[in-house]
Amino acid sequence: MEIIMSILAGVLFTTGVYNLLQKQLLRIIIGTALISHGAHLFILTMGELKRGAPPILDYSIDQYTDPLPQALILTSIVISFGVTSLLLVLAYRASKENGTDNMDKLRGNEND
Repeated sequence: MEIIMSILAGVLFTTGVYNLLQKQLLRIIIGTALISHGAHLFILTMGELKRGAPPILDYSIDQYTDPLPQALILTSIVISFGVTSLLLVLAYRASKENGTDNMDKLRGNEND
């Protein structure tokens, strides 16, 4: 199962980087979201996908699950949602002000 999750995280990282290198602002924002989802899967995979009891002290239970990866992923989801919403608002404002979402046209020309 860890191999499948690692491959899926790698595919998400790859498509995210590909979208970051595009010229449209919306594709760049989608790329950042895909990279954050790949990071979530990577953290979950590194925390080992194992089953066990909740981490409550009980002497009859032999194997506990680690709650740290889930807590890190939950925090990361909230942060990535905030960053994605901020980027969407900035892209909307930039496209309304300039009339385009193409990065080459937004950059401007030094000769003009």
